[in-house]
Amino acid sequence: MKIKSQKDFFSGLMFLVVGIGFALGAWINYTIGEGARMGPGYFPLVLGILLAGIGAFTLFESMVVETEDGEPIGSFAWRPLGFIIGANVVFGILLAGIPRFGIPAFGLIVAIYALVFIAARAGDEFKWKEVVVLATILAIGSYLAFIKLLNLQFPVWPSFIVG
Repeated sequence: MKIKSQKDFFSGLMFLVVGIGFALGAWINYTIGEGARMGPGYFPLVLGILLAGIGAFTLFESMVVETEDGEPIGSFAWRPLGFIIGANVVFGILLAGIPRFGIPAFGLIVAIYALVFIAARAGDEFKWKEVVVLATILAIGSYLAFIKLLNLQFPVWPSFIVG
């Protein structure tokens, strides 16, 4: 069979490989359990199977559905990739800090604002008012979901402010 859409082929292949990896990791490392008594590996196994299924379907579709130009893969978007990965790294560092290097924990709220502002730079246009609104909504929602509803114990505000 001939590849009729490069984008679909390689994205389907990526989903298939990641899905199989998650499913195998769950199968080998965790107790699966059953539908009524789920073990810790049940959700990753099901998620991996679903992801692999989506990948297989996309892979099949890339070889069957005719496209006009073959949808070639373009060059890597290094700038957005760097901003997205960097935003997640900064989030992790700000959330918990790095005591070994003397970086204090800045807490959930500051980490979310930093995450949103850095990740927003990955796009082609940056509208700071929209970013402030989004960061505020995410910070409030995260506070309510993780701190109030789930009672998770991690810093909300910078450690040098709350003590």
